[in-house]
Amino acid sequence: MHVLVVHNRYSSAQPSGENQVVDQEVGLLRAAGHRVDVFERRSDDIAARSLWGKAAVPLLVPWNPGVRAELAARLRAERPDIVHLHNVFPLLSPAVLAACADAGVPAVATLHNYTQVCPPGTLNRDGGLCTECVGTRTALPAVRHGCYRNSRLATVPLAVSLSVNRRRWWSGVERFFCISAAQRDVLARSGMPTERLTVKHNFVPDPGARRVGDGEHLLFLGRLSESKGVRLLMAAWDELAAGGGVGVPLVLAGAGPMEGEVTAWAAGRDDVRYAGLWDPEQCRRAVGRAVAAVAPARAPETFGLVIAEAMAAGVPAVAAGHGAFVELVDDGVTGLLHQPGDAASLASALRRITARPDRNRAMGRAARRRYERDFSPAVGLERLMEGYRAAIAGWSGGGHGTPPAGKGHTGSRRDTRAGRDGGSR
Repeated sequence: MHVLVVHNRYSSAQPSGENQVVDQEVGLLRAAGHRVDVFERRSDDIAARSLWGKAAVPLLVPWNPGVRAELAARLRAERPDIVHLHNVFPLLSPAVLAACADAGVPAVATLHNYTQVCPPGTLNRDGGLCTECVGTRTALPAVRHGCYRNSRLATVPLAVSLSVNRRRWWSGVERFFCISAAQRDVLARSGMPTERLTVKHNFVPDPGARRVGDGEHLLFLGRLSESKGVRLLMAAWDELAAGGGVGVPLVLAGAGPMEGEVTAWAAGRDDVRYAGLWDPEQCRRAVGRAVAAVAPARAPETFGLVIAEAMAAGVPAVAAGHGAFVELVDDGVTGLLHQPGDAASLASALRRITARPDRNRAMGRAARRRYERDFSPAVGLERLMEGYRAAIAGWSGGGHGTPPAGKGHTGSRRDTRAGRDGGSR
């Protein structure tokens, strides 16, 4: 199969799980013998723009006509079987949907977050759950609260894009890949077409080695922010330390707005280590030596890469009991769930996960079995190809994404391809 992947890469200043997922998926498809090309923009390139060019970026968020023309020309020239959309913010924009329609190529989209119903895509405000924009037409609450970068002005382009392009997304994509059932349920309740929402969990590569022994530390690996539960974790750990600790240190690795606070909190302590920003190999080694991975996010997550990576290494997780974490962690079997936002509940779960090494090892074995069943590369490839085939069949078979008027259409994929060039919706 010939796939064109469309993605706006996030800034390299901080690790992006989404960039990681896209790169791994491209590698997986290529290793399986498929042709995969990439059409991308990089947020890093914004810094090199002129002052006027930087000022113009917000205007491109709802619609970038240059991208529409460039992508449509490439699609007509290369004639891929399918376009796989990922992130389009800020430089690509939903104009990529019009380009697919112009060239007559079916599109699927992985929804890595909640940007279909929430301008910043997080369902998070002030460190907690916010659903004020879910199901609304204008996303005005996000502007009122300044949900993107705590700025009303910066939030406007995102709110406008969501409002004016909502129907374009819903009509221009044959299959939406939701990365958890929890995410799908939120989107379905918002009014998105449920028949085209399918769950395709992210996969993670097999690390090639599993945890040996009982582990050396508890590990938080991710963005250092309030929404990821870092301050909650600090409070829970202080509670544990006051009671004598749990016998292993807490290691935090990552970067983010709370980096200074975490550095100061960890300074001079024997029971805490802030490791800074690790490369992928350092992350893999640390996960493989963990008693448990800790994911105390205050806002519901769409997935949990760190949890899946821990499972691959035979390591259980301690996670907040909401969002996708509930379907990733089988409480008491592959890890433990704590009451979201509750420091005492988190402290209790951390105490229990370290108290009995025999139970922890059993959880680790169960976590590995769950990884093999649901999050391995083989499973990821199978579900990805199923989604592609369903999207192509629906498009060529006269489904919602039928070819533009005037194109050849017999229900045959080969005949449909023959008439792609030219025409537009």
